[in-house]
Amino acid sequence: MKAVRVHQTGGPEVLALEDLPTPEPGPGEVLVKLLAIGVNYIDTYKRRGLYPMPLPFTLGEEGAGVVEKVGEGVVGVRPGDKVAFANVQGAYAQYQVVPAERLVPVPAGLDPKLAAASLLQGMTVHYLLKGTYPVRPGDQVLVHAGAGGVGLLLIQWAKRLGATVYATASTEEKRALCLEAGADYALPYEGFAQAVKALSGGGVDVVYDGVGQSTFEGSLEALRPRGYLVLFGQSSGPVPPFDPQVLNRKGSLFLTRPTLHHYTATRKELLFRAGEVFEAIRAGWLRVRIGAEFPLEKAREAHEALEGRKTTGKVLLIP
Repeated sequence: MKAVRVHQTGGPEVLALEDLPTPEPGPGEVLVKLLAIGVNYIDTYKRRGLYPMPLPFTLGEEGAGVVEKVGEGVVGVRPGDKVAFANVQGAYAQYQVVPAERLVPVPAGLDPKLAAASLLQGMTVHYLLKGTYPVRPGDQVLVHAGAGGVGLLLIQWAKRLGATVYATASTEEKRALCLEAGADYALPYEGFAQAVKALSGGGVDVVYDGVGQSTFEGSLEALRPRGYLVLFGQSSGPVPPFDPQVLNRKGSLFLTRPTLHHYTATRKELLFRAGEVFEAIRAGWLRVRIGAEFPLEKAREAHEALEGRKTTGKVLLIP
């Protein structure tokens, strides 16, 4: 099979398409023939070495496809079943072995491309809005990178929960996408903190920040006293160390750095979050924008487009 491997960390040029033996599922495992693979910012973090991985490794951790084989002891999953997964390393490939307990059934009528485009980012949005800071009707919410895959889903779901949503994006075209998704206000990054404070009457209840370094200080500034900064990514780079007294001076603020893995730690929680995401898509009120598709052998170009802010919505690799 073909797979995209990383032998040394660095820029997109380190991605190498290689021939590997098609793996065999062991006990409790399932071999999945991949139909679509999600490209996520966490893939770029691992490629660059921000999240250290033993070298070499196959990149990617989200995909959807068809069950090819099942290992010993696997029940409830059969060859031919359509399935999806997230947070399982090794997805940039034609086939992947996945623990059966990490597989999610793809509902009838849901395109595997949509499943691959929505599972990791959709569950991220679900835990951010319903777990880390449970949004209530009337809350004021700031979403950074509103035209990205997570951002567009965050805007829609926060509006569904009754929030007033402020979104940031880098271009007029991207800000138009934020408004189309339901944002009440779409702002450029320049001066966003002051604009948000003025529009919200003193600051928002929560900031969902997947950008990191370049927005961190402004995100703190945009909060009301006792507001929450939920830092869930670092697309602009990691946030440097800072003095926690800053949280006190700016109004007894809360800061958390969550990750999806800890919010899908059990199979029950995984199926709960995935089920609500897929049901929202099937119901029609959560719309998934697939902004770009690349063949597997063009993973480098996919990373260049993602990191160069040339994409909106979700980026997919198609084996």
